[in-house]
Amino acid sequence: MLKTNICGVELRNPTILASGILGVTKDSVDKLGKAGAGAVTLKSLCHEERTGNKNPTMFGYDDVFLNAVGLPGQGIDNSIKDFKRLNDLSVPVIASIYGYKIKQFGQVTKKIASLKPAMIEVNISCPHMDYGKPYYADPELTAKITREVKKNSGKIPVSVKLSPNVHDIKEIARAAEKAGADAITAINTSIGMVIDLNARKPILSNKIGGISGPALKPIAVRCVYEIYETVKIPIIGTGGITYGKDAIEMIMAGATCVGIGTGIYYRGNDVFKKVCKEMEDWMKKNKVKSLDEIKGCAHK
Repeated sequence: MLKTNICGVELRNPTILASGILGVTKDSVDKLGKAGAGAVTLKSLCHEERTGNKNPTMFGYDDVFLNAVGLPGQGIDNSIKDFKRLNDLSVPVIASIYGYKIKQFGQVTKKIASLKPAMIEVNISCPHMDYGKPYYADPELTAKITREVKKNSGKIPVSVKLSPNVHDIKEIARAAEKAGADAITAINTSIGMVIDLNARKPILSNKIGGISGPALKPIAVRCVYEIYETVKIPIIGTGGITYGKDAIEMIMAGATCVGIGTGIYYRGNDVFKKVCKEMEDWMKKNKVKSLDEIKGCAHK
């Protein structure tokens, strides 16, 4: 009932661990596979090790989660030593990569491609990384990065992860598709700030951070809806997916798969199984036999 195919990759269900949450080691990938995820996206890797921002880097309240971790990570070379291969784990693995400069996107892609991930996700959209002019806000730069990654990815499908912090996300999605992207991941976090009333200053050391959690979902649904009407390539709808009804809504907007990240914070590692069970219950109640029956139905 929930089996899904995206870019030729077969998934047992449409739930995907979003990048930045737990996908750091082979053990964590296997653990989340056993917890029911249809696929797992690794934490974003670049050409070097990064320590990230100083604490505090995360803060959550009600339906809002804010983070500015600063993309810390072990770097691509250490990751290659750790994983060795990505196509022999218990669940399909999507490798998330980024660079500071366009050529570095290609260099990291070439190295990660040697590990044979199911897909490569191109993170051009972290809201609290200083690239100078944001790649995610410029269709020409988005296209250049996409072409650079595709040139180095071999036959591995490539998904470009877009930001909601733009004037027209359709324009960016169109540029990625024309440059050869096989899929779009939408969206990364939005930009926000929380101020501590007693300290009288922003809570995060970076001041601004990325908003995730249920508060992000309406923005993500709108972005997926607009992208679906703009491109023909599949979409991984990410942002605020916490319950089965959220996943169904995202698929009705046009997503083929749904990314879950902060949902782990709210419902635990087995959020994937919970979301899938809730989706199946809804489908049975509404006599829906496959997700293809409802994908993009909100556009009719």
